[in-house]
Parts: sequence; structure tokens; C-alpha cells
Amino acid sequence: MSGIRRGRTVELCAEDADPPPALSTAPPAPSVEDDAVLASVRAGDELAALGCWEEAYHKLRVAVELLEADPERPQPMRAELDRLRREHARASEQARRDSLTASYNRRYLDDRLGSLLDDPAVTRVGMALAMADIDHFKNVNDRYGHPFGDRVLQRVVTELDTGLPDGAFCARYGGEEFALALPGCDPVQAVEVCERARQRIDRHKWFELDPDLRVTVSIGVAHTIASPPDVEQLLVGADVLLYAAKGSGRNAVAFREESGAVALAGPARARRGIPQPTLF
Repeated sequence: MSGIRRGRTVELCAEDADPPPALSTAPPAPSVEDDAVLASVRAGDELAALGCWEEAYHKLRVAVELLEADPERPQPMRAELDRLRREHARASEQARRDSLTASYNRRYLDDRLGSLLDDPAVTRVGMALAMADIDHFKNVNDRYGHPFGDRVLQRVVTELDTGLPDGAFCARYGGEEFALALPGCDPVQAVEVCERARQRIDRHKWFELDPDLRVTVSIGVAHTIASPPDVEQLLVGADVLLYAAKGSGRNAVAFREESGAVALAGPARARRGIPQPTLF
């Protein structure tokens, strides 16, 4: 009897005792912050795959900030942070670019012009801004179609970008109009840069796209004259001179001489009837 009691006692104790804790090798459950990181990463990757670079940039920036907020992240998460930093930089750059021509976009132009005109090193020498517009571009689209017109836009940007001085950049202002920001260029240098760009486009091998195709641009070049310099003053000044170039017969670079008179650069200088818009 005593043996049975002892055996029964052992069985009861075994049934009533708490089971030993399981030895789990699974990683700890993700925190709310980790869930937010993963959600932002997935959203950023999906947006980047669709070419929505600006939206992807913001999603990845959120993920990077969440990871950087905790310096004790385990190594896999630190590796993810490094990857996100690279993706963040890529998405940031893409968000500043025009998806068709790869030139900078209007938002970058506006932001960059403001910072350049606040830089004493730039304003001490001067800041030039040129507006370039493809002549009769609507005719190109109407005759050849928009995909063909896109190829023309891309080639024009390549020629505008070629030979720009250090610190200068090209941005798509809208449609077939582009801006050339030329920080540190005096008026003479700026006009020379733009006249060379006009000549390159005029002499480009457009026959490679179509034997009958010819593409030219008109350009207006403005220079900082206000004190302090003003972004709107530059944009309006360049736009007014662009239309002076078009009004003179197109395929020309228009600028203001020291007297305030509008003149044309290069061979177009000999033209008559150059429009003389009033100073703004």
C-alpha cells in the first residue's frame, strides 16, 4: 500500500506542477517601432518601383529616422539602416529629377535658386539665369507624335547640359522650357555659355531622328541686378528676354546690355527689329 501511495503521490505532483519554460530560438516579437519601420520601407520600395520618387523619399526618410532614434538596434537592423540610408539618398536625388529628361525639376530649381541667392560667395560675383524654349515644339509633336517629341526633349537637355561651368545646372521648367542656373557667372560669361548651347542644338545631328527634322531654341539671359537679389526678379527677367529672342525671329540668345537695351548674341546680333521690352 505504501508503494502505491508513493507512486500516486509522484503522479499527482507531476500533473499539478507547472511545465518547464520552453527554450525558444524565435526572435523577439517586433516592437511597434519596428512595425512602423517595416511599413515605411515596404511603402517606400513600392513607390520607388512605380517611379514615384518624391513619395518614396518621404517614406524612406521616416524609416531612417525611426531606426536612427534607437542606437541599440541589433546588427540586422543596423544593416537595414545602412541600406535605408543608401535608398534614402537615391530616392532624394530622384525626387529632384524630371522623370523624362533626368534634368532637375521645377521644385529643385525654386529651392536651389533661393539658397544660391542667400550665398554671399555667389551674390558677390553675380547670378545669371537663362530660360530656354524649344522653337515650334508643338509642330514636332503634331507631326511626329509625343514619343518622338520626348526623344527630342532628351537630346536638347543633353546639349544644354554639355559644357556647363562648375556649379551650374539645367532644370525643366515646364513642357519644352528649361532653366539654366549659372551661379558665379558675370553677364558676359553667361551669354557666352548660352550662345554655345544654342549653337550646339542648332548643329545637332537631328537627321538621325528624321531627315527633315531641325530643332532650335530661343534663350533669354538675365543677371542679378537687385540688391538683395530676388528669385522672382531673375525668373521674370529671363522670361521677358526669352520672348524678346522669340520675337526677333527665334534661334537666338537675348540679353540686356549695360545701357538696358536688349541685344542678341552671335550671328543674330545683326538682326533688325529686336523687341525692346521695358525694364520691370
